[in-house]
Amino acid sequence: MIGENVGEQANTLLEVVDLDKHFGAVQALSGASLALSRGEITALVGDNGAGKSTMVRCITGVHRPDGGLIRFNGQEVRFHAPEDARALGIETVYQDLALVEDLTVWQNLYLNREITRGFGPLRLLNKRAMIGAAEQTLTRLDVAVPSVKSTVRRMSGGQRQSIAISRAISWGSTLVIMDEPTAALGVRETRAVERLITRLRDEGITVLLISHDFDQVMRLSDQIWVMRQGTVAGGRRTAETTGEQIVAMITGVNGGNGAKPAE
Repeated sequence: MIGENVGEQANTLLEVVDLDKHFGAVQALSGASLALSRGEITALVGDNGAGKSTMVRCITGVHRPDGGLIRFNGQEVRFHAPEDARALGIETVYQDLALVEDLTVWQNLYLNREITRGFGPLRLLNKRAMIGAAEQTLTRLDVAVPSVKSTVRRMSGGQRQSIAISRAISWGSTLVIMDEPTAALGVRETRAVERLITRLRDEGITVLLISHDFDQVMRLSDQIWVMRQGTVAGGRRTAETTGEQIVAMITGVNGGNGAKPAE
């Protein structure tokens, strides 16, 4: 494994080892390795085209890697589709959020996973159960919306992002991947979403955060992995590094040294 210490191995939820992925003549990933510890916020940073999106798509079953392996809970896994990753509790919140604006909050939370009642072909939607469960989830996460019966179209950008995150963790998720969760938000909404992200960590949920906002990365994360030209240039514990050092690793200035892929 990437980590050599037995205790660190036991605390590792997800491990990517020497991952390769190419699209025709383009080598998107080349021997990329990283690890995510349980109950931590891990940040993945790098320039556009560094391989972050391809890495995430391999982790979530959108792409099949051409080489290397992925371990989840210590077991090697091979995802053939996103449903395989979701079955293990891996959920992703993309920038477009994938919310249906004309549906209510509770309908979005249970979209394609509706609770039903009855038997056989005569099953009906259990709206009361879904509304109650949606209210409980948002209350537990301290997500402020006018009502779970309100349509998403009426919500602010921060509320929509919080709803998308809440949906991701409504299914017993152990790992939530967030792609630029506050990119289009104002200062106040950004702070609200960041509080939600830290609350997930407090509940023991592992978070992988992809962000170009270095201040945000330094505020929220416990671990930072840096990607450059399709590989992982290295990783550092956030408390033991600075934004300037992370930038140097991203750009390769002075070799981007001082980081090792075994933290």
